[in-house]
Amino acid sequence: MFSRTNIEKQLLKYRSKRIDEQSVMEEVQRLFSENVKQRDEIVSSLSKKSSEIENHFNFDLLETKHIFHIEDIENLCVIYRLRFLDSHYFKGNFPEEAISKVRSLEKKHQVTLKNFKIVAPAKLLKLENADDPLLFAPMGNDYFYLIHKWGKDLHPFRKLLMWPYRSFDNLVFTVVVLSVLLTSIIPMQWLTPNPGIGEYLFLAFFIFTGMGGMVILYGFSKGKNFNRVIWNSKYYNA
Repeated sequence: MFSRTNIEKQLLKYRSKRIDEQSVMEEVQRLFSENVKQRDEIVSSLSKKSSEIENHFNFDLLETKHIFHIEDIENLCVIYRLRFLDSHYFKGNFPEEAISKVRSLEKKHQVTLKNFKIVAPAKLLKLENADDPLLFAPMGNDYFYLIHKWGKDLHPFRKLLMWPYRSFDNLVFTVVVLSVLLTSIIPMQWLTPNPGIGEYLFLAFFIFTGMGGMVILYGFSKGKNFNRVIWNSKYYNA
């Protein structure tokens, strides 16, 4: 006796009471146009150097888990041999999710964010000549607000592999350990019929000086430096 209700038609009826079809198209076009403009402005801010020093957030709306001091960021960069630089040095494309988070944060705090910073391996940055970005916005007083992380996680052994580059002492210790290991696996009988402790010590010293020389040669030729020196350097050969 009663016909079924077509909810699509009901939805169209409710909309027609609020606004006509032409106005719907105009409103949608206007909103999409505004969205594109805002996103283009965010991409421009991410890709260009800014004169702004800090951003003025609404502290009541901030999440504590996203607030980091410069010392925390420095420790991360030193341990994993990463760089902390202005976002305009990033040579990849910023993902849509990162742009959306910036836009959402700006709308939430009623502020236009500037002077973005990014943490990433050197290979992902356009560094001047003499696998996981983190996007930050400065808050002032050496505090930074983490906006977005993207890309793949770092290799599980990156921390261990980058340990020798943290300091000169670490590098020397690594060369000594490698020299001892190489000495222990070399068959001394090929070099002398009756090897003693003196021969082993001489061989270890010989290997140590050889490896040390190669490390120094490579370091100077490539302009390499230790993690604590380069973590916020914009130069590739630093």
